[in-house]
This record gives sequence, C-alpha cells and structure tokens, in this order.
Amino acid sequence: MAVKPLEDEIAVLAKIAEGDQHAFGILFNHYQSDVFVHSKRLTHSQDQALEIVQDIFIKIWVGRNRLKTIDNFGGYLNRTVRNHIFDVLRKLSNEAESNLNFQKNHTEFDDSTGQLLDYNDAVNILNIALQELAPQQRLAYKLCHQDGLKYEEAALQMNISTETVRAHMKQALRKIRSHFRKHALLYPMLIAALLKLNTLNIN
Repeated sequence: MAVKPLEDEIAVLAKIAEGDQHAFGILFNHYQSDVFVHSKRLTHSQDQALEIVQDIFIKIWVGRNRLKTIDNFGGYLNRTVRNHIFDVLRKLSNEAESNLNFQKNHTEFDDSTGQLLDYNDAVNILNIALQELAPQQRLAYKLCHQDGLKYEEAALQMNISTETVRAHMKQALRKIRSHFRKHALLYPMLIAALLKLNTLNIN
C-alpha cells in the first residue's frame, strides 16, 4: 500500500499522542481512503474493508502513546494494515474450512463437488501463479509481501529505484489476483494457501 505522507506529520502525530482529537481527525481523513482501497482490494468486500478501516484507526488511537517514537508512520501503517488484513483473511479462511468440513461430515457428495479442490491443490495453484511472474516481479513480491520489507529497502537489495519496485509489485499483484479470479469458487481456500505460502522461500 503506497501512501503519501501527511504534511507536518511528526507534529500531528505528537499532538495525537497527547490526546488531540482534531489532529487525529486530520490523520484519519488523510489515510482512511488508502486503507479502505487496499483492504477492499484484498478482501473483495466493501463491508470488510469498512470494518478494517475502523479497526485500524481505533488501534492507532488506543495505542497513540507510541506515535511519538515512530519516525516513519507510512511504514508503520503499512505493517499494521497488512497484519490486520491477514488476520481477517485467516479468520475467514478458517470459517470456510470449518463449513467445508461440516458439509463433508453431514452431506453426501456427488461428482459435482469436483469443483472444490483440497488444500494441497490450492497451494499448487498459488505456486503456479507465483512462478509465472517475471523474475523481478517475483523477487519484489517476495521481499515486500513475504519478507515484509519496505519498498525503499527492497529497492536497495534489488539495486533499482523505489518506483520500479512499486511498479513490479503492482504488476505482480494484478497477475496473482487475475489468477485467483479464474478459480473464484475456491477463493477461501486460496487465501488459506496464500497465508501458508508467506512462510515459503520463493526463488
């Protein structure tokens, strides 16, 4: 999630840390749209995205004392949003898996259930999507999405500009989402596989 820093951000954060609600409103108005768009892109749900925006900024307000120690709020916000979204997706995936197990235990399945792939198949689908990325896109995805590096840090490792890293990430995510859409009925299982793949080393 690329975000543009707020003007006089350090001063605004210091005021929020002291309980200034007006300063918090300025911060919210500046960043809430970016958080919503990024959340909706990953969850494919406007309702979920709205809840995530609310949860993120409640978390920031409750933990406002630590804002004085943050020198890169954009990076902090990125990590907070990413971790929260993965928590939400993990919960949705677990619920979907529980529902699927319930159906398996209480319903007789016929050949039409061939549309539902097991977990290993979902992992294979995601592996294929990642391996089909261009080498630089795959490396940028690994560094930023899996290893959690900032674009600037990834750019140093890849010896390219931050904007080029951002472009690689945009293209990589677009291709992965396109691959997901081909298997729309499997989306909950694909999310579960994606969370598992975050622990793998994709070369």
